Amino acid sequence: MAIGFSTRAIHNGEEPDFRAGASGDVAVPIHLSTTFARLKAGSPTAGYEYTRSLNPTRKALEEKLASLDGAKYGLAFSSGLAAASTIIISLLKAGDHVIGFDDLYGGTRRLLSNVFVNFNISVSYVDATVPENIEKAVKPESKLIWIESPTNPLLKIADIRAIAKIAKKHGLILVVDNTFLSPYFQKPLDLGADVVVYSTTKYIGGHSDALGGSVVLNNEEYYKKIAYNQNAVGAVLSPFDSYLTLRGAKTLAVRMEQHQKNALALAEFLQKSPKIKRVLYPGLKNHPHHDIAASQTTGFGGVLSFELEGTLADAENFLSKLKLFSTAESLGGVESLAEIPAIMTHASVPKEVREKNGISDTLIRISAGIENTEDLIEDFRKALE
Repeated sequence: MAIGFSTRAIHNGEEPDFRAGASGDVAVPIHLSTTFARLKAGSPTAGYEYTRSLNPTRKALEEKLASLDGAKYGLAFSSGLAAASTIIISLLKAGDHVIGFDDLYGGTRRLLSNVFVNFNISVSYVDATVPENIEKAVKPESKLIWIESPTNPLLKIADIRAIAKIAKKHGLILVVDNTFLSPYFQKPLDLGADVVVYSTTKYIGGHSDALGGSVVLNNEEYYKKIAYNQNAVGAVLSPFDSYLTLRGAKTLAVRMEQHQKNALALAEFLQKSPKIKRVLYPGLKNHPHHDIAASQTTGFGGVLSFELEGTLADAENFLSKLKLFSTAESLGGVESLAEIPAIMTHASVPKEVREKNGISDTLIRISAGIENTEDLIEDFRKALE
């Protein structure tokens, strides 16, 4: 029987165990043991040897993560960047070339440009809102395309279907960071992506209390390589963080609906203010990529960005006046957050690159929480005044 998203989010990976000696837990318990005893030296008990290699709580989460994307395989990592790093070391080698969206999360860009460049992996950044730019950047040594949609922090949209066709034409691997929308609003594998990566710290965990990352995919060859290196490198999610993420994922659907409701209301409010230069949110019909977003998603998410009139000092002053929005990095938690990418999440991106891409000193990124909509709008109104 086919079951819906919320049903899978609650039940998959957490089916009660009624075998002899089992307790029928409705919620998967936290298995803290780092090693597992055997009756016979050559036979691991139920496949468990050492918790880095496999842990019952993490296994339950990985099954749930795969089910949410409609994927065959899911893997849970100690952070989103740990997941990204493991993808790269598993699927690329020295001399390979990556094509990346020019508006990527600062940590991903730092990883590609400042870390893996030392291992002779090169990267070219292009405006992937125009699929032809991807094709023009293909080289004989190109192996992988890395995109976000929406991007961080400019909320650009990539046509995932079109880029997937280009990837297949040239024999490239398409990786999509789907953190901003979660599998509730967008399923990149269904659009042609080969690998999907998440920071589960954000919407999937949803409560700003569990660091984590995940990889979901259908390709068995890629899965075996990434799973091997997950164990070999050891960047695995802890049992406790796996438990917290399992718990958070159960309410993903209802949370995403409220995140979206609040983000759209804030975006519409900001559009009317003379103190705002521009508002970036794909759910607005005047967003340049609204139609593409609507064609490949079932919602527009809870993140928006906007640019204030004035200077960096004005942007900092605005944030200091907010009462319900904490000035903090990250996003996707139940509480609302605000940040200035130029001096926070994207500070590691060179200033000239930030400005070229449109990340000004007065650009503010908002993660709309699930508070009462009217309260968030009133908080913005007072801070602008």
